[in-house]
Amino acid sequence: MEEDPETGNSSRTERKALEKAKILQRERERKVFRLVGRVLKKPEAERSEEEAAALLLHREAVDELGRRQIRRNVLKRKQEEVFDDADELKSKVKQLAAAVKQANHLVVYTGAGISTAASIPDYRGPNGVWTQLQKGRTVSSSDLSKAAPTVTHMCIRMLHKEKLVKHVVSQNCDGLHLRSGLPRHALSELHGNMFIEVCTSCSPAREFVRLFDVTERTSLHRHGTGRRCSHCGSELRDTIVHFGERGTLEQPLNWKGAAEAANEADVILCLGSSLKVLKKYACLWSMSRPANKRPKLYIVNLQWTPKDDLAVLKIHGKCDDVMSLLMEELNIQIPEYDRAEDPIFKLATPLRPEEVQSHNREVLAAPDGQESPSAENQQQQPSEETSSLQGGWFGRGYNKGRRKKKKKAA
Repeated sequence: MEEDPETGNSSRTERKALEKAKILQRERERKVFRLVGRVLKKPEAERSEEEAAALLLHREAVDELGRRQIRRNVLKRKQEEVFDDADELKSKVKQLAAAVKQANHLVVYTGAGISTAASIPDYRGPNGVWTQLQKGRTVSSSDLSKAAPTVTHMCIRMLHKEKLVKHVVSQNCDGLHLRSGLPRHALSELHGNMFIEVCTSCSPAREFVRLFDVTERTSLHRHGTGRRCSHCGSELRDTIVHFGERGTLEQPLNWKGAAEAANEADVILCLGSSLKVLKKYACLWSMSRPANKRPKLYIVNLQWTPKDDLAVLKIHGKCDDVMSLLMEELNIQIPEYDRAEDPIFKLATPLRPEEVQSHNREVLAAPDGQESPSAENQQQQPSEETSSLQGGWFGRGYNKGRRKKKKKAA
């Protein structure tokens, strides 16, 4: 049945009129909010009668602006870094030490805050990657070839060696847990490892550990590294899990190990994580259990986390400081990082001759007296193009998400 031309024209006219009315209504509301906002910024004694009347007339706008200011203040407080004083810090660390000693199955969850001492930026701290990008600032790259495991990394490795820590679940992609000497079976790198590329066409997936950051060409939903599997010829991919992606690789993510450890845990220690991402992984928190049967939660972080109210103890301190005090309480010596013992040099797979020019990242320098398997042909000098932050494990995915949101808003 054909539509009556007059009826069709009428409905289109009505739709246009309705859309125009909505646009005009939004513009009127914006003008009201701008007016009320200007008035509210003035001290009450300096407001004219006309301005006071405007506030009375537009009570809904006044209330909404008040609610927005409260939300901004709450968010600002959550982003502030808080430090416990020296005496309180020592007292809290003593409580933590007692919990570590008594724990039957202690699991450690780590975030970017444990790597800031290695000059690797965190995400949500005052100078974090997300914080800087939200302010419209550029983020300079870190020379990750010069980064080394921190005091916290080495403490965790030692606690595992002493059988006080059973498993480590990390959000970090910097590979520093692996380089500290922590056994791989005791580690779940939920968001991948920047030194590892894999062939998913091989069964099981075949790993290639490199001495450089393999994420140079990768980003959100684009994981091909440009190199190929030496066994089947398929393109290799990085192991990074970006915000909004779901990690499916068995290694190095090791979700099975993480879930099993969380299920057996009686104590969970969170170090340097905002927990805004980890909180979404239900299998890590045993929330299906009654509250009195869940693992006891201890958090070390300078900022607010969404799990603070559930924690037995919240310690406001830098991870290295807290872990140093903890090891002192436990009477365990902290081992120094020894480059000659770094497992990555033994695990690394050399590039084939045709792959020598496949990257521009700096290569980890072999320890004195040793020759890395790729020292002769893999050493590349970073080009000017790589001087700004590039690659898969932070920065790019965030910007793509921001662009999409802006397009939707437009």
